[in-house]
Amino acid sequence: MTAAPLPGIRRRLASLLYESLLLLGVWAATFMLPHLALGLAFGVALPGPALLLHVFAVFGIYFIWYWNHGGQTLAMQTWKLQLRMADGSKPPLSRLLLRYAVSWPSLLLFGAGLLWAFFDRERQFLHDRLAGTRIEFKR
Repeated sequence: MTAAPLPGIRRRLASLLYESLLLLGVWAATFMLPHLALGLAFGVALPGPALLLHVFAVFGIYFIWYWNHGGQTLAMQTWKLQLRMADGSKPPLSRLLLRYAVSWPSLLLFGAGLLWAFFDRERQFLHDRLAGTRIEFKR
């Protein structure tokens, strides 16, 4: 299977920005509301590490489910982007899990994984390079 053309960095960053806006809704519905209800109903507040684990799990379910079912999150659908393996095939679940796990430090270390794209020969983000995946135009 031949690989599709690769979108530019600006298009992928625009999709990432749009994704962050969509994630605010996901976060509000699946994180903020349940914890607010726990606090109001029972006076319970989970400790910081449990809250971080909850965010990691909720976002992981969102991303991995969408990537595994069509290779596109909602933002990627809007921007006509798709996640594929470097050879153009559908990524296996193990690669999706790896991509998700390494995307956190890629983004949180001052965007170092995103800046990597400016030096990468195919302009891929570091988490894609490490997972063997890439963002292509939707076929």
